[in-house]
Amino acid sequence: MTTESTPFGFPLRVYWEDTDAGGIVFYANYLKFMERGRTEWLRALGFNQQVLREQVGGMFVVSETAVKYHQPARLDDALWVTARVQEAGRVSLTIAQQVLLRRQGLPDALLAEGTIRIGWVDSQTLKPGRIPAPVLEALK
Repeated sequence: MTTESTPFGFPLRVYWEDTDAGGIVFYANYLKFMERGRTEWLRALGFNQQVLREQVGGMFVVSETAVKYHQPARLDDALWVTARVQEAGRVSLTIAQQVLLRRQGLPDALLAEGTIRIGWVDSQTLKPGRIPAPVLEALK
């Protein structure tokens, strides 16, 4: 199933720890920003990942990523990280994400975009399982 929805958005700020020796955001940190966006998206839908793991017995794990970088972010930049379901199945989801630079009085600038595939696994065995119906319905 493929879905087109309005993306969830989450604000972030670039800190010293996010930058490299050149003063720009280290490329791998965009994956961390996207992870935070997905986590906050689930939280906004009423799903705390720790509670899912403890009470439902499962969790999401990343199985694949693809990121395209357009321009760098720098120290103190205000970012907006989006997340939306691009493709939904019974055991995995493909999430489309963007990291945007917020610019006062101007449109946001695209810094990076990518897709992240996440799968549902049993939290004890790490074997694949079906995404719980309430979680899948909320994400769609």
